[in-house]
Amino acid sequence: MNLEYGSPTDIENWMHLVDRIKLNFPGLEAEEKLHAHKTTVLKFMNKRQAICVKAEGEIVGVLLFSKSRNMICCLGVAPDYRRLGVASMLMDEVLRNLDRTKEISVCTFRAEDEKGSAPRALYEKYGFIEDVLVEELGYPNQKYVLHPVGSERRERQ
Repeated sequence: MNLEYGSPTDIENWMHLVDRIKLNFPGLEAEEKLHAHKTTVLKFMNKRQAICVKAEGEIVGVLLFSKSRNMICCLGVAPDYRRLGVASMLMDEVLRNLDRTKEISVCTFRAEDEKGSAPRALYEKYGFIEDVLVEELGYPNQKYVLHPVGSERRERQ
């Protein structure tokens, strides 16, 4: 497996994975939403804010992040590559790209949502803690934050 920054030449392979895991992402169920997401992914690729993991010629993990908002926007892994370190590869790389002197945020599923156990465990492994409850695309979510390195709040954890 190797980690790369996604480029427009990867878009079809990237979207093939998104199509496989779209039921884990509220708002991507409809075809027009997938098309809009593809446009968004291309914008992130052009800003070098799209990371992927490839194995055997296909994309098996994806992550979009925003440097300007200091946040992780989207992370997904192919079902047959889960629990093999793909998400950790993506997280390690994104944390090298975001500003660790400021709060980093991500939104994921709430505790009672069955889809939430794996992503919540991943973020908690990296030191993220629960913040406010939010709603995105009409779906209830939990905001997680990673406090700045050396901050008093983070050191108490």
